[in-house]
Amino acid sequence: MWGQNLSFVYEFILLGLTSHPTLQPLLLVTFLAMSLATVIGNSLIIFLVWTDSRLHTAMYFFIGNLSLLDIFFTLITVPQMLFHLASGTKNISFNSCMVQLNLTLSCGMTECFILAVMAYDRYVAICQPLRYPTLMRMQVCMLMAGACWSGAFLNAVVLTSVMASFPFCGPNEINHFFCELPPLLKLACMDTYMVEVLIFALSIIVLMLPFTFIVISYIQIARVVFGMNSAKGRQRAFSTCVTHLTVVTLFYTTIGFTHLQPRSNRAADQEKKASVFYALVSPMLNPVIYSLRNKDVKGALTKAIGKAS
Repeated sequence: MWGQNLSFVYEFILLGLTSHPTLQPLLLVTFLAMSLATVIGNSLIIFLVWTDSRLHTAMYFFIGNLSLLDIFFTLITVPQMLFHLASGTKNISFNSCMVQLNLTLSCGMTECFILAVMAYDRYVAICQPLRYPTLMRMQVCMLMAGACWSGAFLNAVVLTSVMASFPFCGPNEINHFFCELPPLLKLACMDTYMVEVLIFALSIIVLMLPFTFIVISYIQIARVVFGMNSAKGRQRAFSTCVTHLTVVTLFYTTIGFTHLQPRSNRAADQEKKASVFYALVSPMLNPVIYSLRNKDVKGALTKAIGKAS
């Protein structure tokens, strides 16, 4: 059946986080506030990186990319969820679901690659400081960011095309609040075991290769830092890595829980809770992490507030 375009389902029903009527207004208000905080906070980070000359460096350029990804992911998933909570309708067309799947996969994979490039940036800054101006000049950073975005989009297109070619003949209820790969696979009217194995293998490659690169980079960084004679120098070097390590931990903890578990170990409710974390909580926290742990960002914010007042 696979590959014969036998999709009898023309729309899906997103079951959402809960069907309890008293919880839905609370979730609506909470998620609306979180999404507004996410968009405003990340937009502020992008504005500061764009306008403050002190932030025109490789590290802040990639932080701006992460903020843009957080905004995109929130706008792709949350408005539809809020509409479903407010209206009580939970339908989404087949084509809209595939588009949403493609865009969320693109954002997730792009963030994997951007986080790996940021680890490389920290490695060059600490381990090869004399070559940093050459290796991490803005033209090179733009090329690396472009490769991250385009490579992730192409991988997402492949996965979405495979998903769209499956036959869906019912049921059409997705036990999630947006179109996510694991719950969609459960609705295909065919044996998807081998395809799930392939997708699982691809997830390991896309997620774990950047993660392995990050780990190797920080092993090299730690080796150099611990070899420094100055305790103040060690503290300063590690402080430049804390923000990135925090974001990496938040991202990989939730994404790994959702996409790197074998099918037999997956629980739909646990997956949805993890998805809330990386769709809403993590994007909202990232600007706080960048600003609270970063003197340059706080300085740029103070300067912008001073100009505005």
